[in-house]
Parts: sequence; structure tokens; C-alpha cells
Amino acid sequence: MFSKKNYDVVVVGAGHAGVEAALASSRMGCKTAMLTLNLDNIALMPCNPSIGGPAKGHVVYEIDALGGEMAKLIDRSYIQMRMLNKSKGPAVYALRAQADKKLYQQLTKKVIENQDNLDLIQTLVDEIVVEDGEIKGVLSNSKAFYGANAVILATGTYLRGRIIYGDVAFSGGPNGQFAAKKLSDSLIKNGVELERFKTGTPPRINGKTIDYSKLIYQPGDDENLSFSNYGSNIPSRQLPCWLTFTNEETHQIIRNNLDRSPLYGGVIEGTGPRYCPSIEDKVVKFPDRTRHQIFLEPEGYNTEEVYVNGLSTSLPEDVQWEMLRSIPGLEKAEIMRVGYAIEYDYIIPTQMDITLETKKISGLFAAGQINGSSGYEEAAGQGLIAGINAAAKIQGKEPLVLKRSEAYIGVLIDDLIIKGTNEPYRLMTSRAEYRLVLRQDNADLRLSKYGRKYGLLSDIDWAKFEKKKQNIKEAKEWLKNNMVIANEKSDNILQEIGTSRLKESTTAYQLFKRPEVTEKIISTLLPEFRSWPSVVRNQLEIEIKYEGYIDKQQKAIEKFNRLEEKRIPKDFPYLTQKGISTEAREKLDKIRPKSIGQAARISGVSPADIAVLMVQIETYRGQK
Repeated sequence: MFSKKNYDVVVVGAGHAGVEAALASSRMGCKTAMLTLNLDNIALMPCNPSIGGPAKGHVVYEIDALGGEMAKLIDRSYIQMRMLNKSKGPAVYALRAQADKKLYQQLTKKVIENQDNLDLIQTLVDEIVVEDGEIKGVLSNSKAFYGANAVILATGTYLRGRIIYGDVAFSGGPNGQFAAKKLSDSLIKNGVELERFKTGTPPRINGKTIDYSKLIYQPGDDENLSFSNYGSNIPSRQLPCWLTFTNEETHQIIRNNLDRSPLYGGVIEGTGPRYCPSIEDKVVKFPDRTRHQIFLEPEGYNTEEVYVNGLSTSLPEDVQWEMLRSIPGLEKAEIMRVGYAIEYDYIIPTQMDITLETKKISGLFAAGQINGSSGYEEAAGQGLIAGINAAAKIQGKEPLVLKRSEAYIGVLIDDLIIKGTNEPYRLMTSRAEYRLVLRQDNADLRLSKYGRKYGLLSDIDWAKFEKKKQNIKEAKEWLKNNMVIANEKSDNILQEIGTSRLKESTTAYQLFKRPEVTEKIISTLLPEFRSWPSVVRNQLEIEIKYEGYIDKQQKAIEKFNRLEEKRIPKDFPYLTQKGISTEAREKLDKIRPKSIGQAARISGVSPADIAVLMVQIETYRGQK
């Protein structure tokens, strides 16, 4: 063994979790090393070429508010932007961007290479080095030792990765990379419990071999959309996506070959994602469905590769060809990369603290798919929190802990460490109890204070945020103080949009509460309203329309926070408590929640258990 540099923080992995973790810790002033298997695969998108969507888009906005990088990167590398769920309420509006995958990677690599306090190194990590329960660094396959006060594992799907399609199976990571074989053994040796998950990808096909005349055109939105409030959005020439469907012939081909499927033949042992199933799973589990959606998504401006979204599979290569060519528009499609499944090790996430530090090893953090989650956005959100908290631990600062009531990232981490997961975890808006408050449009209002607190938002960014807050305050007062006159002009405008005319003049604020009245209508009735930026006008439209519902949710949040503030002593002896069920005692002792609120969310812990626990905690405090 020979010693390389000593660092404050070492980040293992350069995917979306590793990128945010390394940038956060280095920007907070910690000397950081990012170690990766391959410098050419930084921020690789081995699966779908997109960022955002329901709940995931919310996370990207939150990353931006906290001073992370993902939103800025996708705003500079998108090939299509669409706002999803526009026919539904603002709580579930979801921005989604198709990415130029290579451009996204190139931009990310440049940001990392130019970041102060950050060294980028290509190497394979074989071991974590632990002494007396504390992390000391990592050891590479060349026996180089990288000393560190904190280590963040962001290894994605590479731990003992195994690629499988048909009867082909070999050790490997995504997109033909090699796997990290020894790091799992090192984690197990140090008392970290691992399990096995599986995910998969569809084939990629040559766009020149697609018959687009048989497909349904899916354009991007015309308006200039962006994820970042603090970056510079570069309007892009948008490329369309395309929609087609499987059919009964496709499904029969799959049924005829299920005996050759590694998923159904027992070759694949890991649990797959419920919300992104393979096409084999769809056909077997939904036999009444005559067709399934297939989205064809271009992977960039300078490639003909097209991602066949909805056709994830591990069937043999010859079956993939036959199956593809049964789909309208793909009768002559040429496969460039076959679809495959990948099995990999992950850390059972209930072993993590709310800061994403492992409970057993001080200074060892983990983020992303190694924690059992799926998705680039979930990984990036965890990476950012792990990076901030690793740096905060070294610098003696309080950690950043986001509550479920203030961020989707808080929901994500709380779900993982309290409830665990028995399948690759995907964040959805339905997982958030307070989603009307946790919207895309107000992520900066909720979280920018934390980005500033930890030094990740610059003076310029903070001034921009303060200006927006002031504009919202002033515009709200303006709406309360300006009247819409009841006259023929207002009558015509209101009747045109299907709402009743004014019986008497009313404030613009009051009129805004009508469902049919948008900020554009207010701007038509009172042109002075246009003097405020569109982002402010849109924000006020949502806040005013849903004011009553938001107030109710705020009261629920206050009640929730009271339970979160009821702390449980670190050394509380759960196993010796009487009156609590055996299952609850065992789970409480294993997970060791920080608060009554967390304890109440553990599966198997009943309200009766919580009532007894609260009494016993007070008794314990009195005895101490």
C-alpha cells in the first residue's frame, strides 16, 4: 500500500449522486477527491435520456434552490422541454426535459474540472478503511490509499454488477463498463448489510431506420421553460419525441419466449422496480391490456441513437429484434444496443441516519442507487445532502435535515431510512403528504435559505432570490389595493372565459380566486400587472387560488412538526420496554428513530405503541 493525498472528503463514484456530493463538499471549502471507474462516464445517463417528470422535477428545482448543479446542467443541454400534468393542479405540474446525453456529460465534466478544492481521479476502489468504527479513507485496486475524514459512497449499480439478457450473463456495469467486485466484500466485512436489486434498459435503435409516418408526433412546449432560478437557460432547438404502441403480435412473441426470459427462468435474483417494469412483466401481469405505450426519444443532436422508452427487457437478442419489428413504425428498425437487465448490490437504507451517514461507521455516507433508490434525480438529491452533511460534520456545523413537510428530498430520505424499501425506490407526488405546499414553483422560497446558509448560493444568486421575494410581496399588496371595475369591458372579458360578470367592483386579489381567472386575464383587465415578472405573476396565481387549501395544509404541517420535535434519547432502551409489541420494539431498536414522528412512520409500529412509547420516554428522562 502506498499513500496518495489526504482529503477532507472522498467521493466514490461520478454519477449524478457523486457529482452533487463532490461539488457540494468542495464548494463548502473541503478538500475533496472524486474517484471514478472511467473519466468518460461522469454523469452518465445509462437509462432514459431525460431529467424531471412527476416528483422528480420537483427534486431538480429543490437541488437548484439548495445550490446544486443538476438544474443548471439540464437547462444548458436539453433537446426538448415539456410541462406535464398541465390539466391537473399546480401541486403535480411537472417539468420534464429530454437531454442531449453527451452534452450533459461534457458540461458536467467541465464544471467538475474547474471546481476549486476538487480533484478528479480515475481509479477503482476496492476497500473502505475503518479503524475503531471511524472511516479513515479508501484503498484502490492499485493499492493506493486515499485518506479522508469522510467518505461518500455513490456507486450506482456498479457493486458486483451483473449484465443479463437471454442466456448471456457477465460481470459488468451499465453501458459496457466493468463492475466493482471487491467493495461489497469490504462493506460486509465492516458490518454493512447488503441486498440485491435489479433494473433494466430497453434497446437503442438507429433513428434512420424508423418509419416516422406511422408514429404520433410529440413536440416540446413553445414557451421558454427552465429548471433553474439561478442558472442561465439557453433556448434550444427542440427535437420531437414520438409515440407508438405494442400490439397483440408483440405480446404473443413475448409469451412464446418467456421460457427464455432470465426474469422468469430464475436467472435474475434481484428485485426489480415496480414502477418501471420490463415489457415481459407488463405482458404477464396485465394480460387484458391489448397494447402498451412506447415513446421513442432521441439521445442527442449528434447521434442517431433513439431510446425505446417502455420496452425495457432482458429477453434474448433475437427475440428483441422480432419484438421490435412487430411494432408500428419499427418494422425495419435496427438495434444499436440491446436491452439488458443489471443486478447490483445496495445498502439496506435503514442502516443510514437522516443525514445519510451510516449508523455503524462514523464518517461513512452513502447516496443514490446504493441506498436502494432509482432515478437520476433521486440520486442527485441524496448526493447533495450527503455532500453538505459530510462537509458540515468535518467543519463542526449542524447537519442539513430536510423535513417531509418542507421538501420532496426530505420525503425521499425519510422514506428510505425509516421505512426501507423492498424494491428500487421511486419518488412520486403521492408519497408527499403536503404536496400542495411542496410545489415546483416555490422550491426556491422553501429552500434557498439553506443553500445560502451552507455557502452554496452566491451573493448574486441570493440577491436575485431576495428580489423575487420582494416582488411577490409588493405584487400581492398591489392586487389587494387595485380594483377591477364592474363595467361592459370587464363583463365581456369574464363572460368570454365562462365566469359570471361582476355585480360590483372588486379587488384584483379577490377576482384571482375564481378558477377561470388566470394571470393573463388579470393582466388584460389591469395592464399594470404585467410590470411584474411572469414568474411572480404565476406564483401569485397559485398562492391566491389555493389559499384556503394551503392554509389547511400549513396547520397540518404545524401538527406534524410538533411530533418531529419530540426527540427520543439516543440511548433509549427499546427492547426492555413493556406495553409495546415485540415487533415494534425490535424495529424501533434496529432503526432507532430520532423523533416520535419518525417512530410513528415505521411499518409495524402502531398508534397504541406510540402512545405507550411517549409515556415511557418521559419516564426515562425523569429517571436520568
